[in-house]
Amino acid sequence: MFRQILMATALTALALPAFADEIEIVDPYMRVSTPMSKSGAAFMQIKNVTDRDDRLVSASSDVAVRVELHTHKDLGGGKMQMAKVEGGFAIPAHGEHDLKRGGDHVMFMGLNHGLNQGVLVRVTLHFEKAGDMTIEIPVDLKRGQGMEMPANADPVTHGQIVHGTMSHGTMTHGEPKLNKTESDM
Repeated sequence: MFRQILMATALTALALPAFADEIEIVDPYMRVSTPMSKSGAAFMQIKNVTDRDDRLVSASSDVAVRVELHTHKDLGGGKMQMAKVEGGFAIPAHGEHDLKRGGDHVMFMGLNHGLNQGVLVRVTLHFEKAGDMTIEIPVDLKRGQGMEMPANADPVTHGQIVHGTMSHGTMTHGEPKLNKTESDM
């Protein structure tokens, strides 16, 4: 319960006047396998409350060298492979798309610094029609497997989130090395 209140308080602190309510972000959180990991992943439920289809096309954050939309592919025999998703995730009209462990997620590669429990990570989600939404996602190293959405969790709507764009300029870093498998997160 305390975690829910803390997260709601953090997200409410971002509340500024914005566009019409179009997208709701429910229960966002980020995981890393250890506080000093060089990669991490963010999970959430994305709800489209409009009459038109939309798409999460990308994400950005200054916390990592690269931020990409990823999914896991089942290779059979209990083996999974992580893969970048070209074109993003469809969010149907009056529908939702879950970003969850073992499935679709936002991947952070080449983290610039360690991430400890409770740290807030600023992330901009780029939607095809709804535009940019900047949210702060709490690092939750204690969360168990699967999408854990409390029954009484209030969604954060597009109208409650900071809008704008983030510029990262040209990246000159090499390819980040991933030390852990994503299943460790």
